[in-house]
Amino acid sequence: MFGDFDINFVIFGVMPYVALTVFLVGSIARYERDPFTWKSSSSQLLRRKQLIWGSILFHVGILTVFFGHLVGLFTPVWVLDVLGIPYGLKQWMAVLIGGPAGIAALIGSTMLLHRRLSDPRIRVTSTFPDILIMVLIWLQLAIGLLTITQTLQHMDGSEMVRFMTWSQSVVTWNINAWITVVNVHWLYKLHIFLGLIITMLFPFTRLVHIWSGFAAPFRYLLRRPGYQIVRSRRRRPLEERRRAYDSRQAKRGPTATTPAE
Repeated sequence: MFGDFDINFVIFGVMPYVALTVFLVGSIARYERDPFTWKSSSSQLLRRKQLIWGSILFHVGILTVFFGHLVGLFTPVWVLDVLGIPYGLKQWMAVLIGGPAGIAALIGSTMLLHRRLSDPRIRVTSTFPDILIMVLIWLQLAIGLLTITQTLQHMDGSEMVRFMTWSQSVVTWNINAWITVVNVHWLYKLHIFLGLIITMLFPFTRLVHIWSGFAAPFRYLLRRPGYQIVRSRRRRPLEERRRAYDSRQAKRGPTATTPAE
């Protein structure tokens, strides 16, 4: 019954759809059920200098890597052909831009992970999912940098085209997409597998706050709040202002010496 079973089909043919479903449904469910957990808990008052440097290196590096993967994997091959962009040139761009960005992200994540694990005060406020997702991201960055050793052996762009074809076949519901990456190096396979695991864990960890970062500009433009909190600079004594308020409302308000009800 299982004589023709292939683990590659499960990982690269089925798992992407499971990961995307958990990612989307889990994010919506968390926002609906636990909106107050939709955040990244702050510990910025502790070891602030290490946090700042680690955070800058990590976020700049990881965003560059993320959008590089997004554009690189989902740009149709025919677009490169129409624009006359050689596959080898795109491969070199991925190495020369993605490599330094990956190193920066790895250094930043190492600083953040060290800070969270080595300081008892930060460690006690950290949850297991917080630490797990940081460790997985660190591993993913390290494996991604190791794949460069294989990429440099295929600078004609042939391996890059394979991953582009696989990614685009997945989103177009091609059930045979997995066949494209069966024979790639195991480092690439591990990199993809770990990426899918992180995608599935996304809604249940601190990573969910990324949604807020992408949505913030649209929320501000499309649904501005009708109020804002300001700091009063009035010099008029509080009791005098309360008496004026009482006279306008024809009733007595709380005094300066009695708590408001």
